[in-house]
Amino acid sequence: RFENMERLQRLSLHLKAQPVASAEVLKNFVGGEFVSSSAEATIAVTNPATGEEIARVPDGTAADVDLAATAALAAYPGWRDTPVKARVEILFRFKSLCEANLAELTALVVKEHGKNSGEAEAEVLKGLETVAFATGLPDLLAGRILEVARGVWCHEVRRPVGVVASIVPFNFPAMVPLWTLPIAIGCGNCFIIKPSEKVPLTLMRMAELLQEAGLPPGVLSVVHGSQNVAKALAENPKISAVSFVGSSRVADIIDKTARSAGKRALCMGGAKNHLIAMPDCDEDMTISDIMNSAFGSAGQRCMAASILIVVGKGRKTLLEKLVAKAASLKAGQAPGEIGPIIDPPAVQRISGYVANCESQGGKILLDGRSWQSKSPGFWFGPTVLLHQSSKEPAMQDEIFGPVLSVLEVDTFDEAVAIENANPYGNAAAIYTMSGQTALETEKLAAGMIGVNIGVPVPREPFSFGGILRSKFGDSSDITGEGGINFWTQNIKITSKWQPPKKRDVISSSFIS
Repeated sequence: RFENMERLQRLSLHLKAQPVASAEVLKNFVGGEFVSSSAEATIAVTNPATGEEIARVPDGTAADVDLAATAALAAYPGWRDTPVKARVEILFRFKSLCEANLAELTALVVKEHGKNSGEAEAEVLKGLETVAFATGLPDLLAGRILEVARGVWCHEVRRPVGVVASIVPFNFPAMVPLWTLPIAIGCGNCFIIKPSEKVPLTLMRMAELLQEAGLPPGVLSVVHGSQNVAKALAENPKISAVSFVGSSRVADIIDKTARSAGKRALCMGGAKNHLIAMPDCDEDMTISDIMNSAFGSAGQRCMAASILIVVGKGRKTLLEKLVAKAASLKAGQAPGEIGPIIDPPAVQRISGYVANCESQGGKILLDGRSWQSKSPGFWFGPTVLLHQSSKEPAMQDEIFGPVLSVLEVDTFDEAVAIENANPYGNAAAIYTMSGQTALETEKLAAGMIGVNIGVPVPREPFSFGGILRSKFGDSSDITGEGGINFWTQNIKITSKWQPPKKRDVISSSFIS
């Protein structure tokens, strides 16, 4: 408890004493140096809690990407040939530096993204779990070897892919970059990353820490920008693989563009995650978990619960408790509070779904639109909608905000049919006290499934990834063992050696 208090005090001091410089135009990080973009246009970076402009990023160009790719290609032979144990030593130092600067990284996430300080710190720490996993690569990259026939041996070698790239979203400025960065560079690749133009500051600080940890120039590049940079990363011929996390529409585009250019592609898309509350669920535990799943990070995450299917109509107590709990949540950035929405267009989009539900005869059990009057900043409160049909837009589309759609059905089979009919396949969960019912989770069409856990994120070595319209391209997942598979080539070597012939030393041809 004392350590937690001390950590929060350090965070508070950092937020007050070390604000990000206003209107600073950020530079790209290429070849171990911070260099200006070739772009003239810039994009504002805004603190969503205040509406204040805190920095600007260049709206980068294909030339910026090619400069980074050229630097990475030059660095690649030396980094590829660096023993894996030496590569992960840098990751060890980087992890230690991130832990030593945890308050600063947390404060940057709070400032540029808006999530509360508890969520921001948890995000950084969750990302560091992937770094910790990557430090085990000396064991994880060890291939198999076997005598497959008399005198014939097969063994596997994991080789890096080459120059690779990653395009990451706004909703987790620290964690999602750390899904790919440590595994990719630990496996021997040179890595180019495009942060979201809405939240570039945390990643830039991590680039500084990696440099301090001893990462050689060119192994990591950071290129700022929007669609032009993403397109260039997918098309540039010097880049051999691309990962993406974002909406399904863009994931599909990046996947097709990259693969048409002959690259590997692993693109994580959107989600419409369903929770199913069975009649025998522990209501208090279920409601508490739903609060975190639906409204944590203001609902701006691909693992957020957006639909609650209540099995058994007329469960008035459950809904009343749920609405009362959601209504008690407060706006703010202290632990347990609900932070702002990333920008005004997102607020308008979320509000539109609530209005549409109302126009189609749905009931608004809790209306978060009242938070829009909060000033300054961009706010939207927890919202609970009771629907009449699973065909309504709020039941079909990814809203990406603190909106929970509720639908009552008579049977578990009806609930499964509704969940299966949605085009996404990221996550789903069931709340029950029955082991037999829990076994029925295999009927759910999702890559990550929870039993009494509304945010069923796997922990390393298990990997993160959905199915259906939640993932495009390579069949690998993006973290854990799936990440190793994507960022390496599995080379098989088969060898045969004849035993040396016996020689009579006296009659050897070496003696004249």
